[in-house]
Amino acid sequence: MSFKYAIALTGGIATGKSTVASLLALNGMRVIDADSISHKILDNSCDWIEKNFGSKYIKDSKVDRTSLGEMIFSNPHAKKLLEEFLHPKIRQEIEQQSIKQDGFKFPYLIDIPLFFENRNYDIKDSVVVYTPKEIQLERFIKRNGYSKEQSLKRISSQLDIEKKKEKATWVIDNSKNLKHLQQEVEDFVEIIKEKYLEKK
Repeated sequence: MSFKYAIALTGGIATGKSTVASLLALNGMRVIDADSISHKILDNSCDWIEKNFGSKYIKDSKVDRTSLGEMIFSNPHAKKLLEEFLHPKIRQEIEQQSIKQDGFKFPYLIDIPLFFENRNYDIKDSVVVYTPKEIQLERFIKRNGYSKEQSLKRISSQLDIEKKKEKATWVIDNSKNLKHLQQEVEDFVEIIKEKYLEKK
C-alpha cells in the first residue's frame, strides 16, 4: 500500500514549486520529485521519442525537452500520446519510492505538477504553491523568454491556480519575496509536525 503518509505538493507553471520543494528539503522534509523522475524516464526513452516524433527532438543522445515541449503544447494528439506513454512509468516509479518513504511512518511530499488535473494518485492531503495569475505570467515570461501569447498557452493548459488554491488542504503563498516564502515553508513544516505528533 503506497501513499499512506504522502502529501501532494502541487501548483502552477512558474508559481515556485521547485523552490518550495528545495526549501522543504532544507527544513528536513522528504520530497519525491515527479518532474525529475519524468525527465529521467524521458531521457531513457530516446528511441521511442525518435520513432514517434522524429529525430529532430533528440540532441546529444538526450531528448530536447524545449523543442519537444513546444510541439506537444500545440498538438493535442501528440500530447496525449506522450502522456499515455510516460504517465504509467512515472506512476510506477513514484509508487516504489512512496512505499519506501511510508516505511518511515512520517509525512513526506510528492511533487506532482498535474495532481488535480489528472487525479492519478490516491492522496488525501495536498499543499498548493500559490502565486496570483499576473505574477505567475510575469515570472514565466522572465524565466523562459517566451512571448505573452506562448506563456498564456502554457499556463492555460493547467487548471487555474485559483481553483487549485480552493482544492488544496494547505496553501504556501509565493506572491512576495524569498524571505516571505521561507517563512511560509517553515510555518507549513510546523503544521505538519504538530498534526503528526497529535496522531501519535
